[in-house]
Amino acid sequence: MSREELLKEVINHFDFTGTLLKVEPYGSGHINDTYLLEYKIKHRGIVPIILQRMNTNIFKQPIELMENILNVTDFLREKIIENGGNPERETLTVILNKLGKPYYLDSEGYYWRAYHFITGATGYDEVKTDEDFYQSALAFGKFQSLLADYPADTLHETIADFHNTKVRFEVFKNAVKENVVGRVKDVQAEIDFVLQREDVANILTDMQASGELPLRVTHNDTKLNNVLIDDKTHQGICVIDLDTVMPGLAINDFGDSIRFGASTGAEDEKDLSKIECSMHLFEVYTKGFIEGCNGKLTSAEINALPIGAKVMTFECGMRFLTDYLQGDTYFKTKYSTHNLDRCRTQFKLVADMEKKWNIMNDIVAKYNH
Repeated sequence: MSREELLKEVINHFDFTGTLLKVEPYGSGHINDTYLLEYKIKHRGIVPIILQRMNTNIFKQPIELMENILNVTDFLREKIIENGGNPERETLTVILNKLGKPYYLDSEGYYWRAYHFITGATGYDEVKTDEDFYQSALAFGKFQSLLADYPADTLHETIADFHNTKVRFEVFKNAVKENVVGRVKDVQAEIDFVLQREDVANILTDMQASGELPLRVTHNDTKLNNVLIDDKTHQGICVIDLDTVMPGLAINDFGDSIRFGASTGAEDEKDLSKIECSMHLFEVYTKGFIEGCNGKLTSAEINALPIGAKVMTFECGMRFLTDYLQGDTYFKTKYSTHNLDRCRTQFKLVADMEKKWNIMNDIVAKYNH
């Protein structure tokens, strides 16, 4: 079956209304295949729809994943209406198929889903201004605030042990031991960096086990481009890409944003002298995130925000190094040492955070009212 025939089959099984005007590939995502559909509907004009084929190599349980998304967006919709907001713009709207399910399984065994496209808003791939970063922090903080009452333990884990740094540390040690592609001898300094920080790998799971950090609904991919920013007001209005929404720790979401957004260089920058954790950007994000959370995080969680930043950066660097040692089987690479360059930037950030630890804690304390 051709791609056009398959698309036609899928489109016919969703509950779309109007006259289909066009179908075209959309976006720059690396995980799912995404299409933009445009329908003409009487009295409403052109209505755009997002249609996605889900990547079941990464997300092994697409039905559970869509249950998570539908349940979370329904909950968000109610909270947004209660707060006098616009649920059509402030959360994703899942379109059901003709049998009332939030997905369609096509004749070739692929799973598809559809959303209403949110117009007049943009997702930015990189932090160009402080305001962009602040708005994304507000949006992810508000996401925590709105979902604070959601029973996180009822959600499915869409990727097992995704941010279980303790487990990832064991996987890393096995990769060193097995040395399947013979790269261990060239990266002893990086291996030592990880092994010297086993306490960093264990700290969050230990804090969660002791009840110091509560289980919450977390996004787990808090990059800037997963917040839509309104083109007119320039406010962050909607958190998107909910595939990794599952039970987790709020400080992981904060930490992943800092890892990505407060770095002064690219994730694969070879010149490590260009890499540091900007305390200015750390403060911009901290202020926005705490404001957005609107008092829903515990004081212990807020105090632990710097730990979240350090652990998420360490975990990501460890994952890049693990993949390098295993022969680059998980992350897409453009050259043979790509994962090694990525891991080195993350470890440089961790080391820089360690130097600036008191400053980071002072910034958090400033906003922890």
